[in-house]
Amino acid sequence: MVSPVTVVKSEGPKLVPFFKSTCVYFVLWLPTSSPSWFSALIKCLPIFCLWLFMLAHGFSFLGAHSSARKILAGLIFSSLGDAFLIWQEDGYFSHGLLMFAISHILYSSAFGMKPLNPLAGLVIGAISAVSYALLYPYLSGPFTYLVGVYIALIGFMGWRAVAGLQLANDLWTWTKMSACLGAVLFMVSDLTIAVNKFCFPVPHSRAVIMATYYAAQMLIALSAVECQDVETARKMA
Repeated sequence: MVSPVTVVKSEGPKLVPFFKSTCVYFVLWLPTSSPSWFSALIKCLPIFCLWLFMLAHGFSFLGAHSSARKILAGLIFSSLGDAFLIWQEDGYFSHGLLMFAISHILYSSAFGMKPLNPLAGLVIGAISAVSYALLYPYLSGPFTYLVGVYIALIGFMGWRAVAGLQLANDLWTWTKMSACLGAVLFMVSDLTIAVNKFCFPVPHSRAVIMATYYAAQMLIALSAVECQDVETARKMA
């Protein structure tokens, strides 16, 4: 397993723009009541920086690893979803939902179907079912099924991320842990969005949503770079 010191040395500098742009978002804290292209840019900027983080590993790396390409594509669709959600009060919420649904499909494909880990699937499935059951009385019209489909997709993504983490068998890596934590935080972020939009106001909802969202995307992006770090560790050995 690659040591944490190697990870920090190799990946830390590439994430500096992401951390800086995230700080800019929280410092400016532009009001959501007056959406604009500038506010959309500030919101999307941390995800753009994660594009650069992926690209910083080289086109040869992306070309050789389909999982990394899928995660980069997922980040691109996520930024589109972010932009649509800036104007969600103007009827673009479902557009943002679609973009993030595509992202979850791409992330699920990147995480793969091995190991299957049906127990993790049952646990995530139960959590997803309970979440939908709690939201269902507040849903109406197209959102009754759109939210259901979305929960199924993000739940599937969460299952594939969690399934790869086999702590009992000592087969885990820091990137699998990163994917697992990222998926869980993404589910927390989206559930907070749903409860706040459809059920009742969640205290400090925007801060909770964006903090968990940015952390989730960073961790998922980090999960793509295991292959290169293994190669680096071998060269340093």
